[in-house]
Order: sequence, then C-alpha cells, then structure tokens
Amino acid sequence: MAPTDAPTLEDIRTWPATIGVPDAARALGVSKSHMHALIKRGESPVRILPFGTRHRVVTADLIRLLEAA
Repeated sequence: MAPTDAPTLEDIRTWPATIGVPDAARALGVSKSHMHALIKRGESPVRILPFGTRHRVVTADLIRLLEAA
C-alpha cells in the first residue's frame, strides 16, 4: 500500500492495538491537523490514549466506527 492510499477495513484489522494519529487520520480520510484539532477539543470520534504530549488511537474503536459507516 502506498503511503497516500487510504487503508481498507481489512488492512486496519491487521494493525496493532493502538496506532498513531497520522495513521488514524488517513484511515478516516481527514488531515493530520484536523485529527489533532479534534483531539485537542475532546471531539475525537475514537478513543485516544494520551502519553505525555503524544496520543495513540485505539484501533478497535476505529474499526467499530468504520464498520458502522
């Protein structure tokens, strides 16, 4: 898969338990900066785990969201 290609749901199901914000943004079809803004406002559509100044996205939540779409 090329870096600019959106991952399929099947691809995402193979991802680790948590992923970085850039991968989650790509899966959702939004920009990294938009995803960071949602996180900062507490409006992320998926569960976020904060680790200091970094954030990890819970892959299972991302899968549930995409399955419901």
